[in-house]
Parts: sequence; C-alpha cells; structure tokens
Amino acid sequence: MESAEKDEISVEDEAVDKNIFKDCSKIAFYRRQKQLLSKKSTYRALLDSVTTGKDSARFQIINEPAKVPLLAEVCGIEGNIFRLKINEEIPLKPRYEVPDVLTSKLTTVRLTSCPGDTGSLVLASGKGDLKCHITANPFKVNLVSEEEVVMSINSLGQLYFEQLQIPPKQRATKKNEEDASVDTTQENQEELGLWEEKFENFVDVKVNGPASIGLDFSLHGFEHLYGIPQHAESHQLKNTSDGDAYRLYNLDVYGYKIHDKMGIYGSVPYLLAHKLGRTLGIFWLNASETLVEIKTEPAVKYTLTQMGPVAAKQKVGSRTDVRWMSESGIIDVFLLTGPTPSDVFKQYSYLTAVPLDMWGLCSSTRDLTHTLCSGSRESQLPDHQGSCKSGFFKTKNFCKSKNIIKSEKPTCRMGENICKSYI
Repeated sequence: MESAEKDEISVEDEAVDKNIFKDCSKIAFYRRQKQLLSKKSTYRALLDSVTTGKDSARFQIINEPAKVPLLAEVCGIEGNIFRLKINEEIPLKPRYEVPDVLTSKLTTVRLTSCPGDTGSLVLASGKGDLKCHITANPFKVNLVSEEEVVMSINSLGQLYFEQLQIPPKQRATKKNEEDASVDTTQENQEELGLWEEKFENFVDVKVNGPASIGLDFSLHGFEHLYGIPQHAESHQLKNTSDGDAYRLYNLDVYGYKIHDKMGIYGSVPYLLAHKLGRTLGIFWLNASETLVEIKTEPAVKYTLTQMGPVAAKQKVGSRTDVRWMSESGIIDVFLLTGPTPSDVFKQYSYLTAVPLDMWGLCSSTRDLTHTLCSGSRESQLPDHQGSCKSGFFKTKNFCKSKNIIKSEKPTCRMGENICKSYI
C-alpha cells in the first residue's frame, strides 16, 4: 500500500503555474472599473436627439461629470435579435470594431416607436411582441417580451466607457489638463495603468490612454447560465462574487487546473441563460481581453416573521446579473431572445454563419456527410479543419468510407479533409 501511494501522481503537482498568467488583480482595466464604479454611473439618454431610420434608431448618451456624449444605436435583426452599439460620437481616432465575424447578409427589421411613459422611448420590432423600453434618466434598457421584462441593461448603473485621449505631453494648454476624464497624476497612472501597464517583463504602452468598456445585464427569472468558453469549469457557470471573474483571453495552457476560471485556449463571448419556458443569449462582439462577472440572486429568500425569530420562506423572483468588461473597442452586443434553445442556436448561427465543427463527422452518417459537404460548397464556407492529421470515425456509419471520399473529395475541401484526418 505504501509503495502504491508513493507512485500516485497528483494532478495539482503537474498543473501550470498560475503566477505566469494574469489574474483579475493584475489586470489594470478591471481594477479601474471596479474602483471607479463603486458608485453607480450617471449616464442619461438624450431622447430629444433620437433619429430613426430604416435600419436603426440612434440617440446620444451623456455622462454628467464628463459632459462628453456617446452615440447609442439600437437595431432589430431578423429572427428576434436586437443589437445595441455604443461608441464615441466623435472619437479621437476610429475605435476598433471586429471584422469578419458577422455574415454580410444580416436582414434588419424596422423598429417602430410606440407610446410610452414620459422620459422613455419604446421601440417595437416586426410583430410588436418584442419591445425595447429605453429610460432616459438614468439610462436603462428593458427588453420586454409579451409584457414581461426578461432582460435589463444598465439597471445597475455599470455602463463604463473610457474615451480616447491626447497624450499628456501633447496637450497644449492647462485647460486640457483640467478637462481630462481621468486623473493623470503619476501615482494614479502607475496604479491604474492609464498610459502604461506592466506585467513581469512585458510593458504595454497605451498611446491614447485607457480605452476599456463595460456594461451590466440583469436576466430576470434566470439562475442557470452557460457558455463563454473555454474554461475547465462546470458546465453551468458559477457565481463569481467570491473569486475571480471568468477571463476570455486566447491562451495555450498546458496542464491547466480544473474548476478554474482562467482561460485555457480560445474564447467565445457568447453566453446562454435558460429557465422553464425561455432561453436567452448574449453575444458580446469584442475581440480584446474580456472579463465576465456573474452574480445570481436565488428565487427564495429567508426572512424573519413578525411572530418571532422563526425563519419563513418568502418567494421572490430570481435574477442573475452579468457584467461584461473589455480592455478596448466599442460596446457591440447582440441580444438573442429565443424563446427556445433551438431558436437561440439558430440566431447565433444566423449572425456568424459558423459551420459545424468537422470533428462532428466522426459520429455522423454517410447521408449527413454528403449534406454537410453540399452545404459547404453552396455557402463557400471556409475550411477550419486545417492540417489536422488525427481522428476517428464510426465504422458502422462509414462502412463504405472509400466511396464517400471518392464522391466528395473532387469538389469539396471538407471531403478532402475527411480523407486526411479520419481515414
């Protein structure tokens, strides 16, 4: 028994040294957002600036202390999808927007303005069963389906948008220094990583200062969230209140720890929420380093009754708050309203045209393989299998694999990769 115990290999002993990767405490934009948002932000929408067009509705958002307007754009997309974009109205230079992810064939749905309360704007899509209720002061967006609020945006006041700045040395006057939207003292610059950020031997110089963004989403009635891969964590996303946020950052980590929120390879900023009768999706289109915080309020709370110190159950609606924070870029988020899980998957596929993973062929049938290859030819989808040389397939399904290769290989790169990878 003693010799057997000595021969045991500990997974923890072989796990990667996390000190060589950043955690939340070492990420400057995370520290800034947590510190400066200890109080609710004071953004308000200027509804007298609303302009509606064929594809979208636009209006200004202003942060009271800075008095610098942002431009918000709401548009409806075919298939029960809403898109919200927030950018600087007049940026110092164009901020990065992610190319080559969305399909070029997105069909927009004209949004119509509906009567609402004073200080609010109501936009309805198509049939009118989905509506965006935009509150001016403070700025908030409620997504309403069949008169039920299923999602709220900025209800916690965590909208955060760092605007590009001229470097301090290039500011011509003292007035510019006083108008800076962030504190530029040397001590704060180093602590908050405003113009330069260091990690071990790496130095990241920010020519136009900090440019991070953030926004909160409240999912009403939802307790079960999934997605935002890749992490070696449980399938259902966990509450992050007592630890690090989920990190979306492309890494190549060997010997990663399990039950950990650090990124391990690729990252997809796509989150699903599910409850009885409805599924929602949030697609946060941003390619920079992103952190996601999750806080779930349970559906049942215990309170003290007036009759004595006996705990009584008081049913309240559950809610999950999701806070997205990215290092740079713009706020560009797609709200996938389902209502079924299948609908949400279709909506995401409609936006991105992501082909089925070729590894799925290992368990498919001959007819399905032909269908996939035909669809790949017609849609001119890119080949994501690359030069992968290893794989397997079910011989029962591919009993005549050579015939499949002969029929598909001449006209389909997918068929050629079946030959390379699976045979």
